Order: sequence, then C-alpha cells, then structure tokens
Amino acid sequence: MTTSNSCFIHFKKSIASINLPTKFTFPFYYKPHELGEIACEELQEYLSGDLDWKHNFGISKNESLAIGKMFGVLVVENETKEIGYITAFSGKMAGVNTLGNFVPPIYDMLTEDGFFLKGQAELTEINKRVRELSACEEIKVAEEELINETLLFKTKVKELRTKMILDKKLRKQKRTEAKDLSPDKYEPINDQLNKDSVHQKNQLKELHRYWEERIEKASKRAHELIAERTHLKEKRKSLSAILQKGLFDEYHFLNAHGIKRSLLSIFKDTPQGVPPAAAGECAAPKLLQFAFSNNLKPIALAEFWWGESPKSAIRKHKHYYPACQGKCFPILTHMLQGLEVDENPLLINPAEGKTIEIVYEDEHLAVINKPNEFLSVPGKTIKDCVYSRMKTKYPEATGPLIVHRLDMSTSGIMLIAKTKEAHDKLQQQFIKRTIHKRYVALLDGIVKEPSGIIDLPLRVDLDDRPRQLVCFEHGKSARTKYEVVRIEKEKTRILFFPITGRTHQLRVHASHFKGLNTAIVGDDLYGTKSNRLHLHAAFIEFTHPITNDLVEFSVEADF
Repeated sequence: MTTSNSCFIHFKKSIASINLPTKFTFPFYYKPHELGEIACEELQEYLSGDLDWKHNFGISKNESLAIGKMFGVLVVENETKEIGYITAFSGKMAGVNTLGNFVPPIYDMLTEDGFFLKGQAELTEINKRVRELSACEEIKVAEEELINETLLFKTKVKELRTKMILDKKLRKQKRTEAKDLSPDKYEPINDQLNKDSVHQKNQLKELHRYWEERIEKASKRAHELIAERTHLKEKRKSLSAILQKGLFDEYHFLNAHGIKRSLLSIFKDTPQGVPPAAAGECAAPKLLQFAFSNNLKPIALAEFWWGESPKSAIRKHKHYYPACQGKCFPILTHMLQGLEVDENPLLINPAEGKTIEIVYEDEHLAVINKPNEFLSVPGKTIKDCVYSRMKTKYPEATGPLIVHRLDMSTSGIMLIAKTKEAHDKLQQQFIKRTIHKRYVALLDGIVKEPSGIIDLPLRVDLDDRPRQLVCFEHGKSARTKYEVVRIEKEKTRILFFPITGRTHQLRVHASHFKGLNTAIVGDDLYGTKSNRLHLHAAFIEFTHPITNDLVEFSVEADF
C-alpha cells in the first residue's frame, strides 16, 4: 500500500499568509481556493518538466494519438498539522494506473496476474476469432444466400397473392354474368370457378412449402457455419459482464465518518441503478479515498485539464473543471459525508431581487427582456422563473405562455403567448424556422475569420448533464452563422444567428476547438466563470400570430 509520506507534497511556495478555507470545496460548482490554485500550478510545473515516464498529452502539435488528462489536487493537513497536497489523475496514464507520487487508484485493475488482465486477454482472443469468422468468405456467401432466399420467397408469394386477387375479381364477374343462365348451364361454370379458387389456394400452400424447405436448408447451412461465432459472441457478452461485476465488487469508498460503501451499493438507488463504466476512476474519488485511508484532513479540491482537447467534450488546457455528475456525483455524495462542505450554489435562487422588463405587449402576446441568471421554466429545486412570473402577471392568460426558452445564464428577448392560438402559431414559426433571432456575445479571445457558419452536431453528455457534446454519430444537427463586430482588448464582440436551436448551441459552437475555439466570457460550463455569461438575445423578427404583420424587437446588451 502506498503510504501518505510518499504522496504528501509540501508547497514550494510559501503559504504562511494564506488563510485556510472554513469549509471544504463543493466539487460540482466552485472557484478554486488560492491554495488549490497554487497546488495546481506546482503540479503543472512538474508536468511541464522532464518526466521519467512518457504520456502523449498532445501539447506539441506534432504529436499524434494524443490523450489529454484530467488532474486533481487535494490540499490536506497531515497528522503533524502540516499543510500540503496530494495529486491524482483520472483513469490510467502512460499505460498504468499507479505512477510516481500520484495517489493510487481505488483498485488497480492492471495488477499483473490479476483477474481483470486475464479476462481482458481472453476477450482479446475472442474478439480476434470473431473478426476472423466475420471475414470468412464462406460464411458471407451462406448469409447472403439466406437473405436472398428469404427475399425471393416474399417476392413469389406477393406475386401469387396479387394474381389471386385479380382472378378472384374475374371469377366474381363471371358468376355475375352467368346468373341469368339456366341452372344446367350455370352450375358447371360455378363448379369450375370454385375448382379454380381451390387450385390457387393449393398453389399458395405448395409455394409456402417449397420455399420454406429452401429457406430451412439455407438457414441450416448458415447456422452451422456461424455457430462458432454465435457461441463466441455469447461467451464474450457473459465474460464482459463477469469482469464488470468483478470490478464493481473491488471498489469500496470511505467517507469522513470512516463508513465504507461498495460501488454497487452507492449506485443502487440512482436512476440507472448500476455504475457506469469507469466509475470511481476519476481524480476526486481517488484523492478523498487516499486522504481518508491515511489520516489526512481534506482542506480544498481543484481539478484541471492538461493537454489536447478531446473530440467531443469541451476541455481546455489548464482550465479548471468541476467533478462530473454521472460518475462522480453519487460517489462523492457518499464520500463528503462528515465534511463541512460549501453550500451548493445551484440551490440558491439566482432570480431573487430581479425583475423582468416588458418590451412590448398586447392582448395576444408579450415580448420580455429576461435578466441573466434567470430560469425560463421551473428547475428541479428552484421554481422562480419566467413562467411563474408571467403566470402571476397574466392570470387570465389561456395560452401555455412560454413559446421558447433561453438558457438560465443568457439574457435577452423572449416571447410570451397569452392565448393558445398565439402560442400555436408562434410555435409553428419556430418549427418552420421563419423566426429570425440575433444574439450578441463577447468571446474570451480573438476570432480571425470575419464571418462563417459553424456546423457541429450536438447531444447531451449522459455522464455529465446538462453539458453537451459534439457528436457526429448520434448528435442532432446544429448550425450557427456568425459575424465578427470588432476586437476589444484581446476579446471578440460577435453576432450569432442560430439556424437551429439546440441546448447550449452557441456556447458549445463558440468554445469547441472545431468551432471558434474561443469560449464566451463568463461561460461557467465551457469556459471560465466571470461576473456573468456575456451572451444576450438582442433581436427577434417574427410574424404577429393574429395581425400577420411582420414585427421586430431589439434590446441592447448591458455588456
């Protein structure tokens, strides 16, 4: 076991004049304490030097296959009342889980001769054999033959059924025409028509029998050839489940009270019911586990990204980030019990004391100027929002009121429908994209291209809601037109014209390295926190839902 002495790091810089925080960091939304920032700077200095291990972070643009990493520091007090810090990285680095003076993982799955590596080796061999079988020409031919036989069977049956329907109509017509004949002439005609009907039904049965035999023969041949592949896939699935369950059984987490809980127990009452992959491998749980196991008192936490940005999530070199919601929230909720933690700022009503400006109103609708840090609709814990304020202001309104939304942090123009008719017609304009909107923003850097269109599909980050990811496989189309207004002291004032309306679209398109690669000033999700998010819905043009007049409204930003 790694000892506290081997991981406890003394500050190089004097911290004698810095007051300790009165409470521990709330890890899901925070500004690092000064001690945390100093510890991060010292760790970054270490990472920038000559290391006795190699990992490609992608800091040099000439490097390929780069993998950036999340690092964490935990400022702690040891048993002799010294203040120092411990460090950790998320996942594995340089191909290992245990490295240098970083704290060890909760469980090292890469231990030589451990069950996980043995299982992984077996899975590798299974995958290799499955790929070989999938590439087998004989299997491909057999599978294609089965598909072709099935399609041909359906085609032949369809052709015969179509002919039977036409022949049935002809027989009905002949019976109608023969009804006026004498019985001795009608009966032979009717008997023949009945025989024709029975004959066609027998033909259909025979056709089914004939093709079912052919399909069964083709199916048997294909199944014989793919039996090994099917068996291997089932074995792979079973082995993967066993390995995952084995890992879950090895992860147990302490809290400040000394109470230990298993990973399965922690996630049992969550919506997903089971831990997601790699749960417990993030830096924050590793740091707290080591502290509790080695009589180190947690003082403050900070986590930052080091290296090249990932393709999907927005992570910037040296930027601080909170712990994730999907993997870390349940674990840290347990681990923080017994510590006095900063209040969750997300539970504080940001709209308290703020008023909504009415820009325009008539009996059908209203145009408002929503303040920043003001919810459009009720949240999980905060109910004060545009909807509730409008419900109070217009108690006689018959419409659903909210036609569209703005992010809580975004200020600017919103439409309010007082009647259902107005709501329905305005919504149709949004759906058909005939409403034109313009946003103004201040970006934390320089955008060189004067104008352009950003086309990056988006989807929610399932492990860290409400953050969004760029995803070309499963994301929804998201397109934004932009025009640079001017450069202001190394910052860019810009206009956004959203073509689509995805969650956080403008914020992600601004910050992502494939977009403008420059976050909006004050973006606490995809950039750096400031006094506010410098994003404002400044202009809207739409057709009045009742008068059919083309109307437009604008409100200047206060930044």
